[in-house]
Amino acid sequence: MIAPFHKSDHDALHRMLNVVQPGSYIRPHRHLAPPKAESLVVLQGKLVVVIFDVDGNIIGVHGLGGDGAVGIDLEPGVIHTFFVEEPDTVVFEVKPGPYLPATDKDFMPWAPEEGSEEAPAYLDGLRQRTGDPG
Repeated sequence: MIAPFHKSDHDALHRMLNVVQPGSYIRPHRHLAPPKAESLVVLQGKLVVVIFDVDGNIIGVHGLGGDGAVGIDLEPGVIHTFFVEEPDTVVFEVKPGPYLPATDKDFMPWAPEEGSEEAPAYLDGLRQRTGDPG
């Protein structure tokens, strides 16, 4: 569930709360058109941010929430996803607007689409590869 604070998809700055449950899959993506930075701050719960190279190799894993760091700032073009470790995890997200669905996210062809039959297995494998068996 996403609860936006900004008034319109055309606003220059987007601020929103994302409430995410374990098992939710966010397809790895980057923001290229135009290049956009993105900041995530965990307000409740725990999540794992995974950073990839263009071939899908994991090059960074960042646990957020709990007793650790609570936020991360992603530079424009960084390929990323995240998954949550606790129910009702709440993430405050900030990134530049406007939001244009056709160009907002550059999805990676090596990762399955959200809602596909392959997505749950990909997410399980990702959790295992990052040291979080769930």
